[in-house]
Amino acid sequence: MQMRFLPSIITALTALTLTSCSTTTAEQYEATALTSYTWLVLYANNLTSQPQPRIETFANTSMLNRNGFKPPGAVVGPDERGLWWPTLPPRPGVDEVEQRKKTQEEAGKPELVKNVKYKLTYEVVNTQNTLPTNYEVYRQVVKAYPQRTPLELTLGVNDNSVEKAEPVSK
Repeated sequence: MQMRFLPSIITALTALTLTSCSTTTAEQYEATALTSYTWLVLYANNLTSQPQPRIETFANTSMLNRNGFKPPGAVVGPDERGLWWPTLPPRPGVDEVEQRKKTQEEAGKPELVKNVKYKLTYEVVNTQNTLPTNYEVYRQVVKAYPQRTPLELTLGVNDNSVEKAEPVSK
């Protein structure tokens, strides 16, 4: 009985998904990639069997890449993705790690985590928008930016992100 409604539900969801995304053309834009290093330590009563250990964050450093250009103070890079990285933050010492340990907990070894957050800022009809994006969009902007090539942007669901950027022929 209920199987006959399934095709209707699938069609409605597909239509909703397709209409939830939109496109826009931007002539003024800037892509950023925030690269960061962070030292983390896991804490748990039993590090090998506890499914969700507590995570403590120690020192971190970050650097803002803009449109693929070398940021001031960059020391590492560009890497295989064209990104520049900051200096490494100081590794937490044994005393720091032990200070954050709670009774009966074990502390893991400090782990250095690399992270990148991509954003695209663009202007359409005198309105500036900044949305999260991905590596592929960042790279498209890096290639298009020197010539200021207009880009057609495909926005994600509810226009909450930029999923795709393609050059527009003039």
